[in-house]
Amino acid sequence: MSKAYRQQQILNLVRSRPIRSQGELAMALRRAGLPATQVTLSRDLKELGLVKTPEGYAPRPAAAAPPAPASETARVLREFVRDVRPAQNLLALRTDPGAAPRVGAALDAEGWSELVASLAGDDTVLLVCADAARRAVLERRLRRLLAE
Repeated sequence: MSKAYRQQQILNLVRSRPIRSQGELAMALRRAGLPATQVTLSRDLKELGLVKTPEGYAPRPAAAAPPAPASETARVLREFVRDVRPAQNLLALRTDPGAAPRVGAALDAEGWSELVASLAGDDTVLLVCADAARRAVLERRLRRLLAE
């Protein structure tokens, strides 16, 4: 297991639910098949810029990567997206030729909890959600941005 993989899993856990202690984080990682010592977790939390809050671990405001402003994401969507097609827990965004990577990067930068992953080709971005309900939430959000 690489350090980068473990740290990404820590970020995924912290984003998906409140993690209030290193013990709770260690247990969640063990359930995911990623055992880690308390020393390793302390180092990872520091390197990731996560701090303990009353709600659980969260990014330190200065350490958090700034997401693209909604207006910038909306601009990219309006400029390049031509169609939004839902399919169960997936959304397919049709874009102008060559624009899919830019659209995918803008959406990834948002860090929306509904979005599990994105895959960008040349003129299509496939958005993967955990389930159809989250896909519907993401679809509404995208359509609102497209209408701005």
